[in-house]
Amino acid sequence: MLPLGVLGWIVIGGLAGWVGSKIMGAEARMGLVLNIVVGIVGGFVGGFLLHSFGIDVADGGLLFSFLTCLLGSIILLGLVKLTTRGRARR
Repeated sequence: MLPLGVLGWIVIGGLAGWVGSKIMGAEARMGLVLNIVVGIVGGFVGGFLLHSFGIDVADGGLLFSFLTCLLGSIILLGLVKLTTRGRARR
């Protein structure tokens, strides 16, 4: 299996960040660049969590990489929503 490379991670991260923002209802506040950043950081978060549960994330393929980034982006967006909820009311 070939590694994704930087461009592959940007594409998968962008898609996962966009889908994650749709699921979490944050698409109105996010643009393309932020979707990519959230997806890539979400990939690190999801990979760390799955690895800590003993799941091998290195050889999962494209779909598994996308689902890992999606899981991490949903968790990341949920944490951002929790921490900024009080600020929006002020």
